[in-house]
Amino acid sequence: MKFKTVLRPAFAATSALGLAALLTTADTGHAQSADGWVNLFNGTNLDGWAEHSGKAKYSVADGVLTGESVSGSGNSFLCTTQTFGDFELELEYKCDALLNSGVQIRSEVFPEATNQVIDGKEYKFAADRVHGYQCEIDMDAARGRMWTGGLYEEARRGWFVPADGEKGPQGLAFSEQGRAVSKNGEWNTLRIVADGPTIKTWLNGVPRAQINDNVTPRGIIAFQVHGVGKDTKKVGLKVSIRNMRLREIKNNTLTDAEKADGWQLLWDGKTTDGWRSPKSDEFPAKSWSMADGVLIVDPGLNNGEAEGLSGGDIITRKRYSNFELTADFITTKGCNSGIKIFVQPNLSPIDKVTGKPTGTGSAIGMEYQILDDVNHPDAKLGRNGDRKLGSLYDLIPAPTDKKVNPVGEWNHARIVSQGKHVEFLLNGVKTVEFERGSAAFREAVAASKFKDIPEFGEWADGHILLQEHGSMVSFKNVKLRELAAQ
Repeated sequence: MKFKTVLRPAFAATSALGLAALLTTADTGHAQSADGWVNLFNGTNLDGWAEHSGKAKYSVADGVLTGESVSGSGNSFLCTTQTFGDFELELEYKCDALLNSGVQIRSEVFPEATNQVIDGKEYKFAADRVHGYQCEIDMDAARGRMWTGGLYEEARRGWFVPADGEKGPQGLAFSEQGRAVSKNGEWNTLRIVADGPTIKTWLNGVPRAQINDNVTPRGIIAFQVHGVGKDTKKVGLKVSIRNMRLREIKNNTLTDAEKADGWQLLWDGKTTDGWRSPKSDEFPAKSWSMADGVLIVDPGLNNGEAEGLSGGDIITRKRYSNFELTADFITTKGCNSGIKIFVQPNLSPIDKVTGKPTGTGSAIGMEYQILDDVNHPDAKLGRNGDRKLGSLYDLIPAPTDKKVNPVGEWNHARIVSQGKHVEFLLNGVKTVEFERGSAAFREAVAASKFKDIPEFGEWADGHILLQEHGSMVSFKNVKLRELAAQ
C-alpha cells in the first residue's frame, strides 16, 4: 500500500496556526439563528453528513440521531461534510454504559492512504480512516472509566486528558468527577469550545478538560460509534444525540453595533494593510506571519536574531491621540512583547539597561506590557513589578491579583486614551490608570529608563505599535475607535 505523506508540526500551543484544512468545505444548508448558532443535525435526515471508516448503523427518529454498534466493524464515524476551525459546539447525548463513543473535532479523513509526521514521529492512516481530536463519551462506571469530556486523539497521539490511564491518579480523579456529574441512562449535555490552540470541554455545565494544541487547526466534526469486534454482548448497543448546534467564533470582524459605534479593524486578519515598520515605509520582511486570522511574531523567522535585529516592530500608518483600542493576544512560555501607544518612530531606541540611545531596539512609546510573568526574567526587573503583564512598562505596575489567562490561552487587552487620561485593562479588569503629564506620571518617568527622553509620553499623538521582541506571541481582533477630545 502506498501512502501520501503530510507533514505536521511539533506538539505545541503555538505551532502551525497557519495550517490549511485539507478537506473540501461544503454548505450544510442549515439556517443560522440571529445569535449565530447553526443546527448541525436537522432532526429529520442526514443531510450534511457522510459515513466513514466503519459500518455502524445510523438512524434518525423523533429529532434524535442514533448510532448502533455492529459485529466485526472498527470505529465508525458519521462526519460533517463541512470543516470548522474556531467554534462553540453543544449537544445532548445518551449512551449505553458498555458502548464507548465520542465527538471528533478538527479531524480529517482522506480518500487515500496517508502518512503524517508530527514532532518527528510518523503516523499511518489507511484510506477513509478518520483521525484527530476527540471529546470522549464514556459512561462505563463498572470499568471505572467515567471519562466523558476527556480529550483524546483518535488514531494519532492518544490521551491528552486524562493522560495516565485508568489506574493513574489523574485518571482516577477524572473518573470520580465524571461519575459525580454524569447522568446514566439520561440525556447529558456536552459543550466543546475550540478557539485557536485552546480546546475546552464541559459535561452538564462542569468543566472537564482543557488542552493547548493545534496540530490540526481546522477539520470535520464527527459522531463516533466505537467498534466492538465480535463481542456479542456489545452488538446492538446504542448512542444517541440531539440538539447538536454550533456557533463559529469569527475573528477580525465587526458587528453592526461596533460599526455604528465607530469601531474599525486595525488589522484585517489577512493582509499588511495599514501597518509598516517604524524604520521604513514597508512592512518587515522577517519575523511576522499571518495565518488563519492570527498575526504572529515568529522567532523561527528571525534566524535566531534578538529584538530589533530582525524584522522588528510594526506600527500603524496613521497616528492617534484619543482612542479606545482592543486586541486579543496569546503568550508562549518565556515570551516578551507589548502594545505601544503614542509611538514616535523618529526617536532613537534606547538601551534596555542604560536608557541611552542605541542603533537597535524597539521604537519609543508607552507600552502595555505583554510578558510571561512566570518564566521571563524581566518580571523580576524594574520597580515593584512594573515590567509584568498589564503594566505600563517600567513606569506603573499592574496589580498582583490581575486576571490572567495562562500561557497558551487568549487574553484580552483594552487601552483607552482620552485627553491626558489613559487606562489599561486586562481581561476586562483595570490594571493601570494615569494622567499623562501629571506630577505622578513625571515622577514615574524620572525613575524609569525613559528619564532622558524629553517630554516622554506627553506627545500630542503617535502611532500604535505591536512589538517584536525575539519571542513568539500572537494577536487577533485588533480594533480601534477614535474618541472625542476631552
